[in-house]
Amino acid sequence: MPVADHPTDNRAAVRPDLPRRGRITTPFGPRATGAEILAATDLTGRRMIVTGGGSCIGAETARALAMAGADVTVAVRDPGAAHPLRAQAAQESWPGSVRAARLDLADLGSVADFAAAWEGPLHGLVANAGIMALPVLQLSSSGWELQLATNHLGHFALATRLRDALARADGARVVVVSSGAHRGHPFDPDDPQFDRTPYDPWVAYGRSKSADVLMAVGIARRWADDGITANALMPGWITTRLQRHVDLATLQTMGAADENGARIEQPFYKTPEQGAATSVLLAGSPLMGGVSGRYFEDNQEALVGEGVAAHALDIDLADRLWGLAEPIVAAS
Repeated sequence: MPVADHPTDNRAAVRPDLPRRGRITTPFGPRATGAEILAATDLTGRRMIVTGGGSCIGAETARALAMAGADVTVAVRDPGAAHPLRAQAAQESWPGSVRAARLDLADLGSVADFAAAWEGPLHGLVANAGIMALPVLQLSSSGWELQLATNHLGHFALATRLRDALARADGARVVVVSSGAHRGHPFDPDDPQFDRTPYDPWVAYGRSKSADVLMAVGIARRWADDGITANALMPGWITTRLQRHVDLATLQTMGAADENGARIEQPFYKTPEQGAATSVLLAGSPLMGGVSGRYFEDNQEALVGEGVAAHALDIDLADRLWGLAEPIVAAS
C-alpha cells in the first residue's frame, strides 16, 4: 500500500468542509524509471491507451506498460511514428503488445471516430499528448484556443466518449499529464479563448495544464461510482519535441540552450524513461489502487502550494470547466 504521511489534504486546502486525508508517498525516488516501478507487476490482460505514445515520454510510458504485460494502444496523429516501438515489442517478445491508431486531439471528429472504434473494456487511459507555447493565437475547428483544445478538450472528449469502456473494466484509471507551468496560470472560465486579454504563449500553456488537473478532479468526483479513478501529474523536466515551438532566446533564458543554440541538459533534467515513471506509477502500479483526484510529481503526491496550486484542485472551478467542455463534445 502507498504510505500516507503528513496530514495535508489537497482538497481540504481548497474546500475546508471536506475531510482531511494523508499525503500519498511511495518508495520510488525522482530518478526511478517506469520499468523499475513495474518490475514486480503483472499487467497481463489490461488494455491501455497512451496518447502521444509515438515518442519520448509517451513512448516510454507505453514501453513500460507493455513490458509489464499490458496491451497498449498508442494513439497518435501519425500511426507510423509508433513503428519503432511496435517493431521492438515484436522482436523482443514483450509480455504485452503495442498497436497504433490514428487520433488528432485537436479534431473532435477524429476523437469521436477513435472512441467509436474501441471495443471492450479499457483499463487505463494516459492523456499524455500535448503542445506547448504556440507563438501566435490559433483556434481549433471547435473554436477553442489550440493549446487548450489539444491539451484539455481533446482529452476530455476522449475520456467522456470512452467512459462506458472504462466503467466495464475493474478499477479503470485515467492519468492526465500536466505540468508545473499550471501553478502560475489558473484556468480562466470567463476568457478561455483570449477574447478579452492579449494572447500569451506561456499563459495559454499554463492555463491548459491547469485545465488538465481540473479534468482529473472532475472525473474523480463524477465517475467514482463506476470504479474509475483519475489523477494528474508533472513528469519533470525532459528534453522533448514539446519544446519545438520555444524560441532560442527563451531556451537560453531557461538555461536549456547555449549561445550557439546547442541544447544543455541541466542536472535536474530527467531522461525520457525517468520522465515517464510517474505516468506509469499512476497507470499501472498496485500502489495506486483506489487513489483518485490527486496530483503527483517525482512519484509522490505533491503538496498544495509547492508542487500543485490550490486553483488546480478547486472543485467549483472544475465544475465550471466541465460545464464549458461538455456541450462542445456533445455537439461534435
